[in-house]
Amino acid sequence: MNKLIEIQSVTASYDAKTVLQDVSLTLRENDFLGIIGPNGGGKTTLLKVILGLLKPSRGQVVFYEEGRPVPSLRMGYLPQINRIDRRFPVSVSEVVASGLMVEKKRLRNFSPGQRQRIADTIDWIGLGGLSKRPIGELSGGELQRVLLGRAIVSHPKVLILDEPNTYVDKLFESRLYGLLAEINRDTAVILVSHDVGTILPLVKNVACVNETLHYHEGNRLTEAWLDEAYHCPVAPVGHGELPYGILRKQHIASE
Repeated sequence: MNKLIEIQSVTASYDAKTVLQDVSLTLRENDFLGIIGPNGGGKTTLLKVILGLLKPSRGQVVFYEEGRPVPSLRMGYLPQINRIDRRFPVSVSEVVASGLMVEKKRLRNFSPGQRQRIADTIDWIGLGGLSKRPIGELSGGELQRVLLGRAIVSHPKVLILDEPNTYVDKLFESRLYGLLAEINRDTAVILVSHDVGTILPLVKNVACVNETLHYHEGNRLTEAWLDEAYHCPVAPVGHGELPYGILRKQHIASE
């Protein structure tokens, strides 16, 4: 499949602290990449580099369309919900519509086709009856759905989600992952999560970010790979139908 994003030997820092060191990664069309790793390991920093929110100190990010380098890609982004100001006086439909602002002609109203796309997206995320409701009156799970709608209404080439299950209500969580599987038919997905056991059945490939990046083709992780990627002893553990959890190995001294 054609490449969409190529991260080439990227190093990224905040002030004097290096967060990513010589990271390389290729994302292809219709990939579903799960990004895991310990807290503070650089997962969100990697997303910022991809989105152009943080300039790497070394290396570069190259975008491709139909096999040719392009200046940018249409990307949708679902951030962690705690970065959203819920006091801002906007409605569900206005938030979803903001995902089309790049397409909208300046000082013009949305076209009938764009308005229909906004309405269809709100219905698709299950909030058709709440389109005029202010976001401050929504539950955490409802707001997360709205932000997902904003991220996908433009039909992006790449959808990026940062810990989407952190604030999603349990009633919507399983549906969210079903929606992502549908989205992935036409869109590459990057999903960042600390919940390894939940995302592994969903993703096609895995990258562990812990300052450096370890890439694993497929979603069948081994204990040896996890040890190397996390830089500390860990073990895959099964819980019911979830194939993996991440636990530190415990060394118990004999009495």
